Amino acid sequence: MKQSTTTKSAANSTKKSRTFLASSALTSLLLLSCAFQINASQTEETDPAVPMPSAKEQPQGVAHPHFQAEDIFELEYASDPQVSPNGKDIVYVRRSNDIMSDSTRSSLWIVDVNGESHRPIVSSQKNHYSPRWSPDGKRLAFVSNSEGKPQLYVRWMDTGQTALVTNIASSPSSIAWAPDGKTIAFTMSVKSDEKPFKVNMPDKPKGAKWSEPFEYITKARYQADGRGVLDPAFTQIFVVPAEGGTARQLSSGNYHHTGSLSWAADSQHIYFSANRSDNWEYEPGESDIFAVDMAGKFTQLTKAAGSESNPKVSPNGKYIAYAKRDDKKLAYRNTFLHVMEVSGENDRNLSAEVDNSLSNFHWKDNSGLYYQQMRRGVTQIDYVTLSSAKHSKVTSGLGGTTLGRPYTSGTFDYADGTFAFTKGRHDRPADIYVQKGKKQKQLTYLNEDLLGHKTLGAINEFTYKSSIDGEEIQGWYILPPDYDSTKKYPLITEIHGGPHLAYGPHFSAELQRMAAEGYIVFYDNHRGSTGYGERFALLLQNKYSSKYDFSDHISGVDTLIEKGLVDPERLYITGGSAGGIATAYAIGLTDRFKAAVVAKPVINWLSKVLTADSGMYQIPYQFPGMPWEEVEHYWERSPLSLVGNVKTPTMLITGVEDKRTPMSETEQYYQALKLLKVDTVLVKVPGSSHGIAGRPSRLVGKVENILAWFNKYQ
Repeated sequence: MKQSTTTKSAANSTKKSRTFLASSALTSLLLLSCAFQINASQTEETDPAVPMPSAKEQPQGVAHPHFQAEDIFELEYASDPQVSPNGKDIVYVRRSNDIMSDSTRSSLWIVDVNGESHRPIVSSQKNHYSPRWSPDGKRLAFVSNSEGKPQLYVRWMDTGQTALVTNIASSPSSIAWAPDGKTIAFTMSVKSDEKPFKVNMPDKPKGAKWSEPFEYITKARYQADGRGVLDPAFTQIFVVPAEGGTARQLSSGNYHHTGSLSWAADSQHIYFSANRSDNWEYEPGESDIFAVDMAGKFTQLTKAAGSESNPKVSPNGKYIAYAKRDDKKLAYRNTFLHVMEVSGENDRNLSAEVDNSLSNFHWKDNSGLYYQQMRRGVTQIDYVTLSSAKHSKVTSGLGGTTLGRPYTSGTFDYADGTFAFTKGRHDRPADIYVQKGKKQKQLTYLNEDLLGHKTLGAINEFTYKSSIDGEEIQGWYILPPDYDSTKKYPLITEIHGGPHLAYGPHFSAELQRMAAEGYIVFYDNHRGSTGYGERFALLLQNKYSSKYDFSDHISGVDTLIEKGLVDPERLYITGGSAGGIATAYAIGLTDRFKAAVVAKPVINWLSKVLTADSGMYQIPYQFPGMPWEEVEHYWERSPLSLVGNVKTPTMLITGVEDKRTPMSETEQYYQALKLLKVDTVLVKVPGSSHGIAGRPSRLVGKVENILAWFNKYQ
């Protein structure tokens, strides 16, 4: 499809300056921006032994034909598309990496369904996000912190006039317009004044300098990755006049009222999900649907065991669609689409015959619902009728919103017969696409100026049988950009996290960098991956990690060797989080890999579940009992139990502030490998939480360290 002149010009000017230029009518809005920080922290020092991108390495004006490390700073992608109520325009969030601030900026752009008018709404060196159309399509609410902390703004679309609507202490989220357009609801974290007991300290003399006050922790869930130790605070529901004014708190109590908000047709009630049990800290899989009126009165609509969440009221106000998952103590359960009357009566499961998890519900009039699901590595949009629960496919191929690794992703919006969604390719991150009826069109081309002249590695799909039990596994391999079929190449096996997530044939900056350096890169959706039904996901129950998922990986490696693509003497392995666990477990079972990189792993499950932020969930859902009751089982799942077998040179890399897989896990493995005199190095990422690739320079640093380690053992 030919790119429009307007779109191409906008994309080119963006990459040259990294600052978007708006028309004179929008100039005043350039000050209205927000810094939606991603893993904000100090930029870390880089190991001088690891080559990092330098502008001097490539002659000016000469672009490298393959994907290079510095290209990561120039990547953009589209997210959060929002269709106007009349179906004619799409507002979306344009995400751009900023090499100077080492961050990812968000701006708001608008494009019509023909793709002929693509222009900024508000864009600058600050960030803007969460756009939401008013019911009549004349106004747009969004979040910006251009004047300090994130606040809610409303823009009149005909004139461009913009009003600051809130003056609140915390960032607003879950923005939702009332049907009458007079009120906007949102959620916000509110601190709770909780003190465990009274301590009588002597008065400090005037001018004395004492140490910082003690910190008191009393909650079972007291920390979170990326946030550290949590202040006592709870997520509450607020409303504010759409023309600005005082934000008023509707919800109450020391509970979290989270997820999407949906208004009743009369604009007098808001539906939401929460666990308002006093035992909520110990019930991570529990939530119910509630309604709250403008006086703060609660009504509970569901009471089933498990999770009922993300309510969506039908246009006529008679029904509520919502997501439901049971509370069986298993690591994975399907999420179903349910519909009930607004009273909570006559509940029905509309997706009982769909062996998968459904999300992102949108009503089509009052007759049915559109939703999305992920199947075999790709996200698709489907439709179900309300009357007969008949399902049909609308389109597929959503994705492209995870730059680092090829995770399934993508989202869509729908209004008045128009679908807008994020869609990428193996060689492009997400752009905005639109579909009306069966006709689909690409509206944006955000990376053509960067990638249009480069050759990226081609992705090939294949299936094979796991040697341990014959289970079919889907995998992909990326060829080097200048692949020569007469040669055999070194192979990097890269394992996804979760473990109940999935990869697909999507763009990946990390894996394309590996391919550009002359490697074939192999990845799979091993047992436990989602998108293949509940049975397949649960094949990893109580086997995480184990010889079973290892067999899934090594069988794929052997298949590629049998195809004549891979040099069997040059095999490498890496993975992060659950993939880091699997990598560490693999090198305890085999010495076939010349080198390994274990990123942010769990090494000892006995210690991990009692020190990480996720133990409250993992213990009841992923293990047969408490760690002190099931010591043998926890130990068998731990890579540390196999460390005595390890001979593979191993790099370890973890964020210093990681609360999901704490640094203490990595340090245990490092010390054990040193005691065994295995060649190893520990790479600490200063200031980083679990998402060690959360800043552009860290994504670059992660993959360049991996490549440097593997190149050492060529």
